[in-house]
Amino acid sequence: MQYYQHRFDGVENYLHHRSPYLMIEKIVSIQSTEITTEKTVSGDEFFMKGHFPGAPIFPGAMLQELTTQSAAILIAAEYNPMKEFNTEDPFFNEYALGVLVKVKRARFRGFARPGENLTVNIVLNDHLNDIFDFSATVSKDGQRIMRNGFQLMNIKSSVLQGSGQGRATNWK
Repeated sequence: MQYYQHRFDGVENYLHHRSPYLMIEKIVSIQSTEITTEKTVSGDEFFMKGHFPGAPIFPGAMLQELTTQSAAILIAAEYNPMKEFNTEDPFFNEYALGVLVKVKRARFRGFARPGENLTVNIVLNDHLNDIFDFSATVSKDGQRIMRNGFQLMNIKSSVLQGSGQGRATNWK
């Protein structure tokens, strides 16, 4: 498959995610097989109110999402099967890029609290056709608080929109 490289000014130009679910605030660097992004935990995130009252902690599931969104930006930037790519129109693109299909492992070694800056480092280990294998770390103040491995896949947008078959075996 042919891939196209794209560079955009804003995070939202790489991802279809929008507030309040768009997690990435800043792209620090993009290389062919690596990306570094950042997010500052504000405490105002929609999920923080209940996790946990009186002791707000950024949820582990959202740390996973933070790594997934960062990896999807790398796919959109470096391994995009579309010459033209537009995240403003949900029906424009032939493919949905970076859909999570497998979490292989996750290890948590600390917490993220309001006011803390998170740095996400993603490495593309391998890719075969439209399946991309990643490893990731999330750090604060230079200390790793999470590491994980996961796979993302580019699927036909029609599947994501519900007009195609929803089983993973039919996602191509």
